[in-house]
Amino acid sequence: MQYRRFGRTELQMPVFSCGGMRYQYKWQDLPLSEITEENQRNLEATIHRSLEVGINHIETARAYGTSEIQLGQVLPKFDRDKLIVQTKVVPKEGVKQFRQMFDRGLSLLNLDYVDLLGIHGINTPEILDNCLRPGGYLDEARKLQSQGKVRFIGFSTHGPTDVIIKTIKTDCFDYVNLHWYYINQTNWAAIEAANKQDMGVFIISPSDKGGKLYAPPPKLVELCQPLSPIVFNNLFCLSHPQVNTLSVGASCPQDFDEHLKTLSLLDNSSEILPKIINQLEQEAINILGEEWFKTWHIGLPKPEETPGNINIKTILWLRNLALAYDLIDYATMRYNLLGNGGHWFPGQNAKKVDQFDLKSCLINSPHQEKIPDFLQETHQLLGGKSVQRLSQA
Repeated sequence: MQYRRFGRTELQMPVFSCGGMRYQYKWQDLPLSEITEENQRNLEATIHRSLEVGINHIETARAYGTSEIQLGQVLPKFDRDKLIVQTKVVPKEGVKQFRQMFDRGLSLLNLDYVDLLGIHGINTPEILDNCLRPGGYLDEARKLQSQGKVRFIGFSTHGPTDVIIKTIKTDCFDYVNLHWYYINQTNWAAIEAANKQDMGVFIISPSDKGGKLYAPPPKLVELCQPLSPIVFNNLFCLSHPQVNTLSVGASCPQDFDEHLKTLSLLDNSSEILPKIINQLEQEAINILGEEWFKTWHIGLPKPEETPGNINIKTILWLRNLALAYDLIDYATMRYNLLGNGGHWFPGQNAKKVDQFDLKSCLINSPHQEKIPDFLQETHQLLGGKSVQRLSQA
């Protein structure tokens, strides 16, 4: 395993982290007695494998259902000083509830402290304000820190880049969990801002939200040759030293194997990546057209600036991925979450786009005339049954 300094925390963080979303039994809290022996054995084997290969950062959240209670059966068996344990708590329903949720999670984990506490989901300016105000969620997290229950405080985010950068520039946090990978590089400015503040940078779900790369379409497999899509995406992310660790959402012990193939390639990333990136870009140009590929994102409004709250930028991005790389399953899953994702995945899909005049909100786009038709086309391609966030399912 390779390790990188996790910003001002000075923790030596493995370049892969063991994310806790996919190995737990249920997304709802359950007593240990209701968790199947088979699932618990699988989770424990996954943690053993993680530590065996040097991945000593175990990441979970209060919102991850049975993850904490299941981890609490295995983590105390290991040398605590050799573990880096992170949990996250959503800032909602008040500071008292935030504290109760943290205490509940720490109790389930059977630990005296966590190394990293993330305020989970600073996605809007309003949530940020509620964290920073006197007596707010950040003050409560600092109380936990002063009591020795938390070593370092960070935040996770699915929000827009400007909100992420605003949060980073407060200089109140030691690290950030955010989305950034080959198919979605929007948050690079936030990563640069975090580096300037000497914050650790943790990439959320690069294999799942980065394209469901554990089940890639044949076209993407071909375009990423000679690497697998997972290894390519890992190498792309880790070729940037500003990135410290990537979450591996392992569902079983074998899920680490493909990721580990990345390690031997890191020193040669500058020789390996350009050819694959060129293959991907050239295919997108061939399918979408060069002008669209290079300029599609210019001048697009935010959902709150669009009639019907339509998330135009996300819809067009998903259209690009579906057409250029055959990422139909991924694009369909994300598209049908629009309207149900709240501030975690904001805006509406294009189901009702024909009811609105979009000219005024698209005035700064060089593709003003094309976009309404593209939005309708995308709904026909990807529209289907409603999708909920996993934690709501």
